[in-house]
Amino acid sequence: MSEEKKHDLHDFMRQLRDKMAANYKQIQKRASEDPGTAGDQGEENWRDLLSGWLPRTYEVVTKGRIIGQDGHISPQIDVLVLKSIYPKQLIDEGQKIFLAAGVAAAFECKTTLNAEHIEKTVKTCVEVKNLYPVRTGTPYKELHAPIVYGLLAHSHSWKGSNSTPEDNIRQKLWESDISHVLHPRECLDLLCVADLATWSLSKQTFRLPERPNVGARTVYYEHTHYYNSKSKHFNPIGTLISRLSLRLAWEDPSLRTLADYYLRTSIDGSAGGSERPWPSSVYKKEGRPRTGIGDTSSSPFWDEWSSIFL
Repeated sequence: MSEEKKHDLHDFMRQLRDKMAANYKQIQKRASEDPGTAGDQGEENWRDLLSGWLPRTYEVVTKGRIIGQDGHISPQIDVLVLKSIYPKQLIDEGQKIFLAAGVAAAFECKTTLNAEHIEKTVKTCVEVKNLYPVRTGTPYKELHAPIVYGLLAHSHSWKGSNSTPEDNIRQKLWESDISHVLHPRECLDLLCVADLATWSLSKQTFRLPERPNVGARTVYYEHTHYYNSKSKHFNPIGTLISRLSLRLAWEDPSLRTLADYYLRTSIDGSAGGSERPWPSSVYKKEGRPRTGIGDTSSSPFWDEWSSIFL
């Protein structure tokens, strides 16, 4: 699809962006008087957005902790996306400890993002993903935990005339990943700043002859205005919805038709990013990629032996 060709989805994404900007303006008016309430309102904004754009089979709730099958419990998380299999009675009773097996995605939410928020979220992401048993058998299972984890913000703190918010976020995300992530399955999946850009994680398994010891790569793709300077339709929220749908669809095949549709309408825009290489030892023997040089196509074919997982 041509970059300048318009789709109705682009209008919907623009409306979401404008609504989030208006919400942020309203929150800022009250933040100094009652920061706690302002934070709660921000979480509700994101809950409403996700509820409106995820399939009706998912339920989105605020404020809860995730409990693993061994009884370990995560810190409090701002927004959680529950699978259709989640026990209805536990939701109706208002339980705030959520069973890990029934949580599809979880997000920390900030009204105004700063560097400290990024590092804290990466650390919590590692803790949450380690609540889940390590999976083996295919490259996909080896490299992914069965939950999507992300950071959502209305805006950011780098507003000076000479500030470089995209560079600041990129650098802090990279530093936090290097410092705290010990395996690809622990990586943060998404970081969206509604009025700026979105970062989405890709995992790649293809190996090159000149780098035989590299078994996998993780790349934080930067969907920024730099990579979309010629597009009138780029929107960070469009990227969030498209990439979240893709990640959920790997675990929920019923979502794949819609996820493919979003990808083909280009609501996530173009992107670039730097890779982090990982040794072949990140795989158990049975989960190592079968081939050497893999297909570098960015299209997800829903094959757990694929060379690229978006």
